[in-house]
Amino acid sequence: MGYRRFVDRKGRAWEVRDVSRSEWELVPESGDTAGRFRVRAPIYERDPFELSNEEIQRLVDSGESAPRSAPPKSPFKE
Repeated sequence: MGYRRFVDRKGRAWEVRDVSRSEWELVPESGDTAGRFRVRAPIYERDPFELSNEEIQRLVDSGESAPRSAPPKSPFKE
């Protein structure tokens, strides 16, 4: 499956990955794993390919301004 590629107004390239019906993950293509974050998928659209660049830019803006939390700990780790 392919992911939507998006270049924001600052020139950074992102991959928009649909993790679930209600959540998307934005991953920088630079390979910086610290820069990735998750946002709520818009209620009106489930497919990242159907959104305009402006709508995705708003998601990037909202995700960057939100406080980052640590990823959940795996119950399978020792």
